[in-house]
Amino acid sequence: QVQLVESGGGLVQAGGSLRLSCAASRRTFSSYAMGWFRQAPGKEREFVAAISRSGRSTSYADSVKGRFTISRDNAKNTVYLQMNSLKPENTAVYYCAARSGSYMSEDLREYDYWGQGTQVTVSS
Repeated sequence: QVQLVESGGGLVQAGGSLRLSCAASRRTFSSYAMGWFRQAPGKEREFVAAISRSGRSTSYADSVKGRFTISRDNAKNTVYLQMNSLKPENTAVYYCAARSGSYMSEDLREYDYWGQGTQVTVSS
């Protein structure tokens, strides 16, 4: 069992930046590929970014490429999502997730553990 706790959400103006953090409860954090997903009101949860267990490989949704950066610190059991040049359409609840498999994935069905989410609101 892995417990994930997100933090760092909030209200920001368009063009601003936020850094989300997700702290994991287990020392075997480095055994999990990690992902960030988001869900806007009335919409399905969607993929944002993923990172491999080592951190050497990353993947991004087309809509956030060049603006968002996923990273991890296995010594701190934490994964981050740096979000720059935020847009109102980025408003959503952001979730981190952990995957027990060997590879990162863009498919939310392949993730085993989820955090409770953190709200990000971007005003125009």
